[in-house]
Amino acid sequence: MSDNDHHHHSSALQVNAGVPQPEQVSKSSVERFKRARRKVRTAREYADGILAGNRILLSQAITLVESSRQQHHELAQDIISQCLPHAGNSVRIGITGVPGVGKSTFIEALGIHLTALGHKLAVLAIDPSSTRTKGSILGDKTRMEALSVDKNAFIRPSPSSGSLGGVARKTRESIILCEAAGFDVIFVETVGVGQSETTVHGMVDFFLLLMLAGAGDELQGIKRGIMEMADAICINKADGDNQQAAQRARVEYQNALHLFPPAPSGWTPPVQTCSARTGTGIKEAWESVQKYLIKTRQNGFFQENRMEQKNLTLHEAIDDILQSDFYNNNKIKASLPQMQKAVRGDEVSAYVAARQLVDLYDQQHS
Repeated sequence: MSDNDHHHHSSALQVNAGVPQPEQVSKSSVERFKRARRKVRTAREYADGILAGNRILLSQAITLVESSRQQHHELAQDIISQCLPHAGNSVRIGITGVPGVGKSTFIEALGIHLTALGHKLAVLAIDPSSTRTKGSILGDKTRMEALSVDKNAFIRPSPSSGSLGGVARKTRESIILCEAAGFDVIFVETVGVGQSETTVHGMVDFFLLLMLAGAGDELQGIKRGIMEMADAICINKADGDNQQAAQRARVEYQNALHLFPPAPSGWTPPVQTCSARTGTGIKEAWESVQKYLIKTRQNGFFQENRMEQKNLTLHEAIDDILQSDFYNNNKIKASLPQMQKAVRGDEVSAYVAARQLVDLYDQQHS
């Protein structure tokens, strides 16, 4: 037994003798008190941390953005206001595709390619359906194992907050925070198929559609509108026995794209093949994004599109505020059930009932 051990031993006995005990208790309670106090940060502290690239504060701020509590919402808005002057310097890329297309593998392959080039990447997901599936998206994220440990990447699963409008606002605000934190490429991944593509298209600079070979069947399966939104189509899983089918699909999609009116961006969407598994075509997919950026920045479409999106966000915010204000109004809460009953029983038309409710709401504001 060394001298040191003896010392430790005797001090342990002293603890048993009860001398330093009170001090230890008070120390830990002081620590606890400090910890509890530390949790309440000001918007300035959050913003400073985000601008310094602090991941933990960035994550916490996104959690505030996603919260439905009023005080969190106000704090989040304050943080966003302070981050806004430092945002906007990234390339925002929407990525969507039919289920089973290998989106996670693709995002990971492209993401690793980007961080190797020195980019900082944030991956956000929009999943309006996750309230139903109770977080299937998290299962999805675990597949991006290499990317999730990449120090230049930040992966954020989507808020499972039901309404698409809510998820859209939260994702837009998360983009601002990620940009302020220094991420220069943002992926916004759609998880639900259907309405969410349009929503994502309204918040990104470049929209990438992932497809599978066997185009004949897929063309019917994917809505024409989604194909019209695409700035590039990538046919994934073009490896092994699938290569020829992928090439055939590429030609079919290219022909299909010729039938669409030219895009306002003046850009002709390329159709490419890739294999996220082997890495072929990943570099080319990124080159397409870069060519698009050069073209649309030169012809002014890039800036115009961003302005248009801000405009859209403003109108969506107005809708959101009015709607939540309306439904949280006490008089409306009291009258809505009987109005619904009257509409169900065909005593009054839905439009007339709505008008009456809005008039009731307006009376309190006049």
